[in-house]
Amino acid sequence: MTIGKWAQAAGVGIDTVRFYDRSGLLGKPLRSLSGYRLCAPSEIDRLRFNRRAKSLGFTLEQIAELLSLSQGGNRADVKALVSNRLTEIDLRIVDLVAMRKLLAKLVNECDGHGSVAGCPIIESVLEPAGSYAAQRPATASSATGKRQRTSS
Repeated sequence: MTIGKWAQAAGVGIDTVRFYDRSGLLGKPLRSLSGYRLCAPSEIDRLRFNRRAKSLGFTLEQIAELLSLSQGGNRADVKALVSNRLTEIDLRIVDLVAMRKLLAKLVNECDGHGSVAGCPIIESVLEPAGSYAAQRPATASSATGKRQRTSS
């Protein structure tokens, strides 16, 4: 099966197939004498799985772990992995809401007229990092250990 046919069967682009292949998220395909990939139907399903997991925001490492678990793990491990992803998303939502509030505040403070000098938006962006961070709630991802915000 050519890479184009493989991609078409999975509903993805050729570059996506190559990306997942380079990332080690696809099985090592056998090749015909002419060099074409010999792709089993399960590999098309695996490609779809990868694409769907990526669309849910899983990292390549997490996708690899999900793939591994799907081949012989247990539900508790799958649930723990997905629960951690959900926690990461919840923390990101908190960050996005805080950013939105700050940006809305800055838009309301700027009348949109005149020179840039004294513009509250520009001044806020130019403030030292500590000043900016102080306007946003500090969030720590204790559940995932991935991010820690400080106001220094």
